[in-house]
Amino acid sequence: MAGGSPRCATLSRMENVTVRGLALPALLTSLLGRGRWRHPGEATLAEVVPWFESPLSFLPGAVAMERESRSMDMFADDPSYDFFREARGSARATPVELPWLDVEQAVLIAVNRIPGDDVALALDYRTDPADPRVVGSDFWTDPRLCSWRTVSPAFSAFAVDLGLLAPDEARR
Repeated sequence: MAGGSPRCATLSRMENVTVRGLALPALLTSLLGRGRWRHPGEATLAEVVPWFESPLSFLPGAVAMERESRSMDMFADDPSYDFFREARGSARATPVELPWLDVEQAVLIAVNRIPGDDVALALDYRTDPADPRVVGSDFWTDPRLCSWRTVSPAFSAFAVDLGLLAPDEARR
């Protein structure tokens, strides 16, 4: 085939995947492309995100991440949903900081498995556009109000913590 193999073309496209205008981390696109982005098991997840009490579903690709992330727009645009602590940074006079989530700088990567639980893990690009931190919603510490908390300072560290990397990748 002229111009390279189909596999190279697929990998090249995977490296530039965006959701809501934000480039997914190269490691996440690699994990997605190799079928390694998956739930690590409840015990592992409980070690990494100990405050979570609701089961999560890891979103299988960019299309699902885009679809699920649209829910943040509703929460950010309607003041009656302020207990979710989701806001648009562009609409604020001061930067949106944790425990709030700036929906313009976030992509959901895992969501509630049980309908109505409204919990999630998100990439938070406010720290690093190439390797964003991972944050999780917390409705358990204060059930009256959601707080977004840091799960991992970088997606790459999160992937290592979950055991999603092959042994040679984790040593790099």
